[in-house]
Amino acid sequence: MRLDKIIARSRVVDLRSLTLAGALAELLDVAIAKFPDLRRDSLLKGLLARESTMTTYLGLGVALPHVRVKTSRRYVLAIGRSVTGIRHEGAQGDERVHLIVMLLAGEKARDYLQVLASIARQVREQELVDSLVQAPDLDTLYERMVGGFGGIRPVQAQQNRVNRLMFREAEILARGAGCSAILVFGDTFIGGIQPGALPSKLKMILVTRNPIEPSEDDREFAETIQVRSFSNQRLAQLRSAILVALTRGVIAFTDRVCCVGGIMGSNQFDTLVVVDIEREFQSFLTGSASDLLPGDVKPEVLERVIAIATELAVEGREGRPVGSLFVVGDTDKVLGLTKPLVLNPFFGYKEEDRNILNPFMDETVKEFSSIDGAFIIRGDGVVESAGALIQAATYNFALPSGLGSRHAAAAAISVAAECIALVVSSSTGQVALFRRGVMMPLTENKRSGT
Repeated sequence: MRLDKIIARSRVVDLRSLTLAGALAELLDVAIAKFPDLRRDSLLKGLLARESTMTTYLGLGVALPHVRVKTSRRYVLAIGRSVTGIRHEGAQGDERVHLIVMLLAGEKARDYLQVLASIARQVREQELVDSLVQAPDLDTLYERMVGGFGGIRPVQAQQNRVNRLMFREAEILARGAGCSAILVFGDTFIGGIQPGALPSKLKMILVTRNPIEPSEDDREFAETIQVRSFSNQRLAQLRSAILVALTRGVIAFTDRVCCVGGIMGSNQFDTLVVVDIEREFQSFLTGSASDLLPGDVKPEVLERVIAIATELAVEGREGRPVGSLFVVGDTDKVLGLTKPLVLNPFFGYKEEDRNILNPFMDETVKEFSSIDGAFIIRGDGVVESAGALIQAATYNFALPSGLGSRHAAAAAISVAAECIALVVSSSTGQVALFRRGVMMPLTENKRSGT
């Protein structure tokens, strides 16, 4: 859904309170002004209770308090700005909260975690946050918030002669090769690609590392796939993007796709590639895209785990590489083939609070990534445990030379159970996915560039 559709000018306010409880009370006052069925006291109690169990501070001076509520509305969003700043237990040192985005979600809102994650991605952009906090008045703040959440900020791709020629040739090549879609690598252009910049009658899929909420009436791109990459090489996101497209059902195992892109940030298309998906993935799949994704694993869960694994490969922790192992799907069988190395840090938390789709889980997972052992994740995204030792048999697969025990454990569990395992290498930063004992690198080896 478009986030700008749930923002109302009447629920954008300047906060007077210097405490979190007081600020939340102010936001609830403007929320219940239009929806009198909402109970202020019980909502305030619920919001503060969530803060006591898991912080909603995102960083950059932004907090995202949220709670489910009985209401006919799917979502109610209220936004408060504090120029002075509000103390928040989740903030570090002298950091203050200057922007509070409060989300009230109806109990029947099925995409609650996805909407929460979308909001969190938007307000983690320093440029947008600064523009909101520094807005001269609330009308300007509202307009900037709507613009930011509406996804209208990317600059237009430079329409020079070479770019027009390259894209025209991509269309000709796609038709001639019988391609089902054109993959456009948007990070070629600084700021992304503005809707309407690349008109085409063919099905187009945008690949980008930037979080984008496409407009509901934007028909230029049939799908937007967010894939992060630490490499500036041409089409570095290709394999991960195709994997995500397969799991979403956007393309089929028997399809061909035409890819057009260039060096990230160069503002210049310079590469055309036709990918025969069956040939590219023939060692990995046994006949159809359905073989890739275990039956109980949701596509969005696999995408989120890939994103976190890639972020760990890019950022590490405290400047150092961190090796990690994630096992997704067939949890009952997987748990029977593991034993805990440490006390389970996720024990006792509500499933919603420990779901990998919850944006507040990102930092938690990254912090626990330093623990030896694997994360065990259900197909619906709920993290069952961390620090698990894999005890599956290690003889029904063949690994490339030079890989260690973490890769061997990932291969073994992917054979023993109907699951997917993802590994982040501590030595090379490479992210690899395992299915039925077969390894597929999703990112290149930092050391060798392969």
